[in-house]
Amino acid sequence: MKEYAISQKLMGTAFTLGLLAEKEAQANLWLEMGLNEIKRIENLLSEFLPDSETTKINQNASLSPIKIDAECFELITRCCSLSKLTRGDFDITVSPLKKLYQFKNTQFEMPVGNIIDETLQCVGYQNITLNNNNCTIEFKNPGTRITFAAIGKGYASDRVKKLWLANGVTSGYINASGDLNTFGHKADKTAWKIGIANPDNKNKMLLFVTLPNSSVATSGDYEQYFTFKNRRYSHNINPHTGMPLSGIKSVTVFSPGAELSDALATAIYVKGVTRGIAFANQLPHTHCIIIDEKNKIFFSKGLSYETVSS
Repeated sequence: MKEYAISQKLMGTAFTLGLLAEKEAQANLWLEMGLNEIKRIENLLSEFLPDSETTKINQNASLSPIKIDAECFELITRCCSLSKLTRGDFDITVSPLKKLYQFKNTQFEMPVGNIIDETLQCVGYQNITLNNNNCTIEFKNPGTRITFAAIGKGYASDRVKKLWLANGVTSGYINASGDLNTFGHKADKTAWKIGIANPDNKNKMLLFVTLPNSSVATSGDYEQYFTFKNRRYSHNINPHTGMPLSGIKSVTVFSPGAELSDALATAIYVKGVTRGIAFANQLPHTHCIIIDEKNKIFFSKGLSYETVSS
């Protein structure tokens, strides 16, 4: 079997899909199937598309309960469960806070404190009311808005994997700008290797982890950030304080699913090194690597890895 791959920018991310197949025609069919699934998810979840479920929710859910797509409802339900698990460190209602900041890698002035405090009133998964009987959602606060930025790519990746497995693909990967979802093995029968990039140079690897049938997601400040008073701040926002995060360059999470890894990487970033490692150590089949602002590396327990020779 040979490896075939295709790349395309979707959901604001560079996706590369790869798989093993006997024939090129079959591989192309499967790869196109994967791209179409990501496009479908983008049309469903993007907050920037006028006809998406997310736009529909953000425009109407504060007025009255609205019925939404069952798939979107189930994802929001899982998001709220993850918010409870992480004690609110992962929260899809962080959207209004993100609009207070511009992450263009330039000097920037912080928003005035009272604006942050006022916006925080709209934030919190507790502002979401879900009705399982008829798939309706309602916001308790008129300013509440949701975003799937911290989980959407992972969800799309899991959907492609599920679709491929159902259609006969035995080995493959979905790479969303470094967030990797793998199953099976490479053409030479070895396991897929997951590289952890140097946060100061993402083209260089610090170490490699081999975890068969695993998913990895990284949350970091190397692509979107701003500098304020000589301090670098991440595009990740603390949903409790309304402030952007600093002190950590990257958080990488390994778990059985891309959706879960995506959400946990954000949550652990918010928790910080000590609480983040302790949290990861409590979760089954889950590991994390944290690199702080001084390039010190922290590992959760039980993670095997190999360093890159300099």
